[in-house]
Amino acid sequence: MVQVLVGIVLLVVVVLTLAYVFQRRLIYLPTGGPVPPAAQVLAGARDVELHTRDGLTLAAWYVPARGTDTGVSVLVASGNGGNRTMRAPLAAALADRGMSVLLIDYRGYGGNPGSPSEEGLALDARAGLDRLRALGAEKIMYFGESLGSAVVAELATEHPPCAGMLLRSPFSELADTAREHYPFLPVRLLLKDRFRVVDHVRRTAAPVTVVIGTEDEVVPPWQSRAVAEAAAGPVTTIEMPGVGHNDPELLDGPRLVDAAARLARQATC
Repeated sequence: MVQVLVGIVLLVVVVLTLAYVFQRRLIYLPTGGPVPPAAQVLAGARDVELHTRDGLTLAAWYVPARGTDTGVSVLVASGNGGNRTMRAPLAAALADRGMSVLLIDYRGYGGNPGSPSEEGLALDARAGLDRLRALGAEKIMYFGESLGSAVVAELATEHPPCAGMLLRSPFSELADTAREHYPFLPVRLLLKDRFRVVDHVRRTAAPVTVVIGTEDEVVPPWQSRAVAEAAAGPVTTIEMPGVGHNDPELLDGPRLVDAAARLARQATC
């Protein structure tokens, strides 16, 4: 009996150790490079470089507005998987509605150097904002997709976007989502990266639009609703019945793009 108990304890220790050591491989799912030149994927787009405050040079795509220019520039922070090529349809749709778009890839994504972490992604987002400002952008909107919602919500606490934030499928904090997927692990004790979105939106008065798929199987809808309820500034909630986390409607669908266009029209800066 003692040997069985010792074996169980050792197994638990091994599982917890592996979960702690390799957790970022479960959180961040980058698609590496090489990534084709921007102009090969998006008409009129160009490759730009971002320079982070810890010395990394990251590749990104800049897509100028098409048609009637709203004067709004959108910083797009993606979710935890893929790279910027997967967000090209979204960038094209936003550009067609008169918004310039900066598609950033985090460190470790799309052939970029470095390894992702909460601290690192915060630096990457700041580098993206610096680049937009260097391009002459004044009216800036943040667009966060899933994990990217956490990235831009944190950025907004230091640099509030005058054209607001669109948070697509935001979680309340990473531990809440991790607990949904790994209920057998003490995730709050193990997590290195926290991404406390609810805490961040409480600290900015920027207008927020939260877009939710009611059948989201990755981020439970109640978490996105909690983000909307916590927002300190004006908030709009858009729920898409029957839509899951990676369904086309939440990637570049018309209701999603319309929501961004409304934010752009309401920009007060």
